Amino acid sequence: MSAAEGPLVVGVDTSTQSTKVLVVDAATGEVVARGQAPHTVSTGAGRESDPRQWWEALSEALHQCGDAAREAAAVSVGGQQHGLVTLDDRGAPVRPALLWNDVRSAPQARRLVEELGGAKAWAERTGIVPAASFTVTKWAWLAEHEPESVRATAAVRLPHDYLTERLTGLGTTDRGDVSGTGWWASGTETYDESILAHVGLDPALLPRVGRPGEVVGTVRDNGELPFSKGTLVAPGTGDNAAAALGLGLLPGTPVLSLGTSGTVYAVSTRRPSDPTGTVAGFADARGDWLPLACTLNCTLAVDRVAALLGIDREAVEPGTSVTLLPYLDGERTPDLPRASGLLHGLRHDTTPGQLLQAAYDGAVHSLLGALDLVLDEDADRSAPLLLIGGGARGRAWQETVRRLSGRPVQVPEAGELVALGAAAQAAGVLTGEDPAAVARRWNTARGPVLEAVERDDTALARIAGVLSDAAPLLERETDQH
Repeated sequence: MSAAEGPLVVGVDTSTQSTKVLVVDAATGEVVARGQAPHTVSTGAGRESDPRQWWEALSEALHQCGDAAREAAAVSVGGQQHGLVTLDDRGAPVRPALLWNDVRSAPQARRLVEELGGAKAWAERTGIVPAASFTVTKWAWLAEHEPESVRATAAVRLPHDYLTERLTGLGTTDRGDVSGTGWWASGTETYDESILAHVGLDPALLPRVGRPGEVVGTVRDNGELPFSKGTLVAPGTGDNAAAALGLGLLPGTPVLSLGTSGTVYAVSTRRPSDPTGTVAGFADARGDWLPLACTLNCTLAVDRVAALLGIDREAVEPGTSVTLLPYLDGERTPDLPRASGLLHGLRHDTTPGQLLQAAYDGAVHSLLGALDLVLDEDADRSAPLLLIGGGARGRAWQETVRRLSGRPVQVPEAGELVALGAAAQAAGVLTGEDPAAVARRWNTARGPVLEAVERDDTALARIAGVLSDAAPLLERETDQH
């Protein structure tokens, strides 16, 4: 381990498939140690994980960091958003967590919109319109299908809340993550007690919402994790808000994140409200806002298509008139929770590489369709798109985004931006700095800029046409088994 100039901090990214840990020099942003351990997610109709796995993965990843973790002065957890964690009166999970990409609650989402004033009222009240991804719909699903689980629940948490509470012994969350639940009023920044009453959730079961920059506790000295006694714990936040911190985002800079899910977002000083539900009006972790659109199907769906074809994920070929809508898990943007994948335009001379390129095009089309809605009206439409996430290093992803956006693309060299953002938040509670300013001081967004190319309007129009014509098929229930 190299000698650190300043105190060390730990940033955690507990994502859908693994927990990653970075130990970072708060003075320079240098990563001095890292660790990673996997999670398992159920397959089939639902997407569930045992929260205890997240804790075990955190422990394993921290132990991989050796002495650096013990020297850390502060820690913060960034986590996958929207997951419903139900705990009993001993703090143990009542059942596996329902994850963000579990779309079984789509009927409950539709019902909640109708019962509480319609989409416009929800957007104005909470910043979001219920969709199957959001936590309030998952609680409604649980109450309908597993009332015994609801009766056994003594605490309701989000994934990052669960780990923060196991670190400190105190139930806390933050404005960034809680803004994606559907039971937090974005105008007053308080829990919406009428929504909670409607879904039968006692506010006493929910965590306290910590303020940006607050120390929410210290690590308990229980010997399970390699932290020193008294290590400070920051509020943590959701993964997208953490990545925004990790990039040191200023208002108006667009981000396209390519992970298991795909997202587009930008920091805004104005509270968003989109009655169509395309843009979720999330809060960020600092005090501003993070309007965001999310697709369920991104890198995982494209990799699955490559595996089905038996070719490498980079083995794309141009010149296709095939359209592939890779909605393998249903879809959130566009709002098609019951959809399955759809292929149109197949010919005798279609190659596997062209089919794979069509999968990339279908995934990127969904994200770019929401980009203008995410950005404020006065945002610079010619500014580079910041391309992040697991897919950002892939040549095929980079070229597809360039071709379909017509914009320059910047690829930050820094990896693990969620963990870096959590580390910046941990550094902020030590120094009193704005964590986004910490990340800018660390120069985390530095990276090559790929010049703009002419936008492929023909491909965009073709995909949009197929999407429109196929609406009845995409809205039809399909057998999950």
